Amino acid sequence: MSKFGEQMRGLSVFISDIRNCKSKEAERKRINKELANIRSKFKSDKLEGYQKKKYVCKLLFIFLLGNEVNFGYQEAVNLLSSIRFSEKQIGYLFVTVIMGESHELMPLVIQAIRHDLESRNPTFNTLAMQCVANIASREMVEQLGMDVVPNLLISPDTNAAVKQTACLCLLRMMRVDPKIIPIEKHSSRIIKFLNDKNLGLVTAACSLLEELSHTHGEFFQSCLSEAVQKLSGIVAKSHSDLHDYSYYFVPGPWLSVKLMKLIQCYPIPNDAIIKARLGEAMETVLNKAAEPSKSKKVQHSNAKHAVLFEAINLIVHLETESGLQVRACNLLGGYLTHKETNMRYLSLEGLCNLSTTEFSREAVRKHQDVVLNALKTERDVSVRQKAIDLLYAMCDHTNAETIVGELLTYLEKADFSIREPLVLKIAILSEKYAQDYTWYVDTILNLIRLAGDYVGEEVWYRIIQIVINKQEVQGYAAKTCFEALQAPACHENMIKVGGYILGEFGNLIAGDPRSDPLVQFKLLHSKFPFCSVGTRALLLSAYVKFINLYPEIKGDIQSVFEQDTQSRNADLELQQRAIEYLKLSHLASHDVMATILEEMPQFPEKDSLLLSKLYKTAPWMAKLHEVKDESEVKSEGTKRSGSEEAPSFSDHTYAQVNKANVMKTTTPPPTIGGGLDDFLVDVSGSGTSDVHATTASLTPGAEEGYKRFVCKNSGVLFENQTLQIGIKSEFKKNLGRYGIFFGNKSTSILNNFTVDLTLSPALEESLKIQKKPIPNIIAAGAQTQEIINVECINVFQEPPLIDIKFHVGGTPQNIILKLPLMLHKFAEPATMAGSDFFQRWKQLSNAQEAQKIFIAKNPIEKESIESKLTACGFSTLKDVDPNADNFVSACIINTTNVLVGVLLRLEPNYQTQQYRLTLRTSHETISKNMAELLSEQF
Repeated sequence: MSKFGEQMRGLSVFISDIRNCKSKEAERKRINKELANIRSKFKSDKLEGYQKKKYVCKLLFIFLLGNEVNFGYQEAVNLLSSIRFSEKQIGYLFVTVIMGESHELMPLVIQAIRHDLESRNPTFNTLAMQCVANIASREMVEQLGMDVVPNLLISPDTNAAVKQTACLCLLRMMRVDPKIIPIEKHSSRIIKFLNDKNLGLVTAACSLLEELSHTHGEFFQSCLSEAVQKLSGIVAKSHSDLHDYSYYFVPGPWLSVKLMKLIQCYPIPNDAIIKARLGEAMETVLNKAAEPSKSKKVQHSNAKHAVLFEAINLIVHLETESGLQVRACNLLGGYLTHKETNMRYLSLEGLCNLSTTEFSREAVRKHQDVVLNALKTERDVSVRQKAIDLLYAMCDHTNAETIVGELLTYLEKADFSIREPLVLKIAILSEKYAQDYTWYVDTILNLIRLAGDYVGEEVWYRIIQIVINKQEVQGYAAKTCFEALQAPACHENMIKVGGYILGEFGNLIAGDPRSDPLVQFKLLHSKFPFCSVGTRALLLSAYVKFINLYPEIKGDIQSVFEQDTQSRNADLELQQRAIEYLKLSHLASHDVMATILEEMPQFPEKDSLLLSKLYKTAPWMAKLHEVKDESEVKSEGTKRSGSEEAPSFSDHTYAQVNKANVMKTTTPPPTIGGGLDDFLVDVSGSGTSDVHATTASLTPGAEEGYKRFVCKNSGVLFENQTLQIGIKSEFKKNLGRYGIFFGNKSTSILNNFTVDLTLSPALEESLKIQKKPIPNIIAAGAQTQEIINVECINVFQEPPLIDIKFHVGGTPQNIILKLPLMLHKFAEPATMAGSDFFQRWKQLSNAQEAQKIFIAKNPIEKESIESKLTACGFSTLKDVDPNADNFVSACIINTTNVLVGVLLRLEPNYQTQQYRLTLRTSHETISKNMAELLSEQF
């Protein structure tokens, strides 16, 4: 305030008086005195601009102290019309801090802002845009965003400082309403800002482009190459090269981070040059991070590591750079024992992100001992929580028992705030990697014993499901539950599990005198008085099952049903069960009882509630489950003849808990899937519909979106006002993997979000498809991803359909699209000599040929044609055709059952701008379908 004090002595004196007040009452008295003085001064018509500025500053200070200011607004707005910078500045400061968007004087403010934006004074332009960037409302965006602010952004007469502020102003406007401003027509101008010499403008442009990539991504895709070029230039320079933009010997840290975040907004670039340059930039960042620090100050460390950790996020996004991922793992491993808590936390978080990639999981596992030690010795609870996440991520079949055992040991002394997610992770890991079901049963019962209050229903439902579905573990589970119930104090969840399992399988241990039927009944009934109503209802159902299993104790159980505490219980559910079970035991014959109370059947496979609950609290773990363990890849490979390295397929899918249960108060029995190693959901089976494209009604625009992917593997498949659907895919041999991104563009939550794949009966025989469950809720502005793994068994014609259903604002929506899966996606280039090509060409008859003559849709350019043929899996054979203008190509389509060779001739006519496309394959239908698809690409 020293500058203000020199100009406004009265303000300095007032601030000094407030600071010298000895009590709150004295401060209030001084403020009231000043407010009365300001009010009286404002009533005068002879106030000069300086005096208005001084009194408005005092009001602003009073407001910042937490007091209400209900006058002086008109005087502050009048300051906006001043031609003096200091007065205008105070006016904008008052409007920004105190006035809300619904204030009655806001139209006057907008008028003053427009006047300053249209001024030729760059200082006034900047002041006005700074105000808009802070308090922009929809009304402001509508009046200023259409022309005034964009004009300042693209005008050649505007200096870099004004353009920088205009970028940030537009960023705020786009967040208020991205649909009002026609930003797409300025896309090329905005992208060019990335090449500007003023790095402040480049930094602001990065923030704007990052937002625009989410709202208008298709118009700004070309910024990717510019961002990579700029990033590679910055990270390669030393701090002396960027003296004005270096921070403690780190060149441009904020700009580097923003550029890397911008690059992550788009799929992995297909251009080899861009990918190579990006890889070199990441290599440089890792090299600099490994160098000795140039300063011991914490600011240097923070800036250096901010760039490093964002680079690691970008390396994870690149996926294919395995060498970089392993280097990043090793680098982060060194920070696990860093003296700073924040560095240890960030290194654990970085390793968690790297564990979601296929190539770096083995490198992450090397740090298992250090992470386990951190779990035991770390003081900060947030670091321990992140260590638990990393242990969960690095767990596989080889180390599952060790990690689960350590987590169980830690559970006894874990903070109460992290016990529930810890219980959930232990339950998932013990189920997923159980080599022996007895170990799984022991683990879950131990989990209930140690942290019963934090074991949700979905966990104890799950153990019941597995025991019912796995006959070999039923006797052991009954014996273990019986022993656990003998403890003097049992958690109620243990009683529920024990009651259910003994009611179903207690007969398997009834031959032992120590656990005969009467002992089992008395043991359960000894817990009965101390249980809740729901658990009592479950135990009554167990008792009536005992009558069916052990007729010799029928009288003992009937006496319990006849007690007034049961048959006349105040709770209607308990009363009804007791009376109905008693009458059933008296009136029904033994055969009828056996039919009604027969053993629970095995339950069908459904999605896991455990995983769904985990994904809600930790969405990044959904991507973790896309990566197949090394052992799973190996076992998958042995099942295929001539198996080769392939894109990773989905992990086990677990059974969903269906809460309907005859042994539960108001809900039916839980459902369970098959074995732990058989939970892989085959989407082409019962989970899909038999209706296909011939009967389904495609959403408008679906066909156009499908055809956009003939020559590319990533992009936007569909977009409307509510939802954007993007695709990123990769293929190798007869295997493929799709990442489908669902982005909620609306301001409402998308509820009941489901995605189903529809395959025709013929397609079910040709494709094996597996997919991962996704959350059924997408928050406003959020994005979720579904992974689909495909194995091509045989040739096919039509693609599967994607059936998307959700509710937005209570209104049901249904979108049906074609999955961009074409047969040539499984193609590999084939090389052959000219003589071999024409020999094979003659061997294929005309009946196996498809020919199409069509007008060129784009200018006939050799580079473009070769690029598209390569993208479709064809090789470009040089010096084969006598006419050098013609294109000759070949590829092999890989399926599990058969390999299909494809020969292609493309003959352009430059004069008439036409093509003749000829395809010959061993399957006539393949020739025709590929000719139809390819003819629309040239």
